[in-house]
Amino acid sequence: MSVLVVGVSHHSAPVTVLERLALDPEGAQKLVADVVNAEHVTEATVISTCNRLEVYTEVERFHGSIETISRLLIERGGASTEAMLPHLYVHYDDAAVSHLFRVTAGLDSMVVGEGQILGQAREALRLGQELGTVGPALNVLFQQALRVGKRAHAETEIDRAAPSLVSASLELAAPHVGGLTGAKAVVVGAGSMASLAVATLARAGAGEIVVVNRSEGGAQRLAVEYGARAALLADLERELIGAEVVVSCTGATGTVVTRELLARARSGQADPTSPLSIVDLALPHDVEPAVEHLPGVQLLGLSRLAEELRVAEVAPGIDAVREIVTQEISAFTTARRQASVTPTVVALRTMATTVVDNEMARLDGRLPDLDPVARAEVLHTVRRVADKLLHQPTVRVKQLANEQGAVSYAAALAELFALDPEAVDAVTRPGGRP
Repeated sequence: MSVLVVGVSHHSAPVTVLERLALDPEGAQKLVADVVNAEHVTEATVISTCNRLEVYTEVERFHGSIETISRLLIERGGASTEAMLPHLYVHYDDAAVSHLFRVTAGLDSMVVGEGQILGQAREALRLGQELGTVGPALNVLFQQALRVGKRAHAETEIDRAAPSLVSASLELAAPHVGGLTGAKAVVVGAGSMASLAVATLARAGAGEIVVVNRSEGGAQRLAVEYGARAALLADLERELIGAEVVVSCTGATGTVVTRELLARARSGQADPTSPLSIVDLALPHDVEPAVEHLPGVQLLGLSRLAEELRVAEVAPGIDAVREIVTQEISAFTTARRQASVTPTVVALRTMATTVVDNEMARLDGRLPDLDPVARAEVLHTVRRVADKLLHQPTVRVKQLANEQGAVSYAAALAELFALDPEAVDAVTRPGGRP
């Protein structure tokens, strides 16, 4: 079996496509359930963020699995196959491992090197574990991928070079309003993205920070932590009066900040044309695009942020992160290939042990009066012969496991020695015994 990734991200699709594929927690659970129930899929989970949706699976067959998973994503996008298919990408086996390691290290992010993806990958693992759809293969893969991401941030200067999407977007918003220091900021939402926005604004010296949320409890918890003020979503229009920076990231299915609502709010302030920068980090979008036509309003949505942040990967630490990722990919794929031949090697040695035991039983029947000391010497000699005959084949198949075609070598070994397929499979099953 092998790892298969089918996904879409800001690299392969515009924000309009990503919006159609956006998942809430319930949608993520349903997608995972649909995928794992597909034929040939044994394990599954998803990484769902504002700029990517990727399905990670362990599969028995490539072609049947990729067709099913692609169809599920296309159905989720609500578009024709012709319109959606060009935006999907596929990674299989070692390429899938390489892709996930690059993702968790931040090399594939909209803001190269950002650390939020680690939490999102951890959430994907937790989701699969909670649903019982992540087994040994994906568990080991994701645990190792998280380790790669942690190494990237602990051993390089990438943290200094790579801001989060939130901080990068606020840096782009600041010039329009003359800087964040002393500015009135409104954060719509109370999730992890909103929390990061409030923290970033507080560090930047924003004046009044208001956390607006559908539930009072969520807004209050976040506001208290950072010395901000909490408000309900029903009072959003009033809170927008005099705002200079707005960050919206609710995860709602409909538009939260409309052109009409914002126009009414700005008409209630001294200067309706004063600079206002709105950062929309939600997927689907929270802010109606037409707000940008209002005097003084700048809108930074994900599509514009993607353009603004598309810079060369030349920041300090990037090369060091790439080196770590390369090392980890090599180590993981080598161990994985060697592990793939282990069942065959175990089955081969088990067969040899069975042959020796049967021949010794036959000898006991023919020479029942054989001296125990002599019998022990015969047994020792026969075992040494079997070990010597099997030594080179087992060593070589492990060495060849590091080369392309390792599975074929293991299969050839099984075929040459007529190993029982059930004996090989038993080694890989939970609780299997050689």
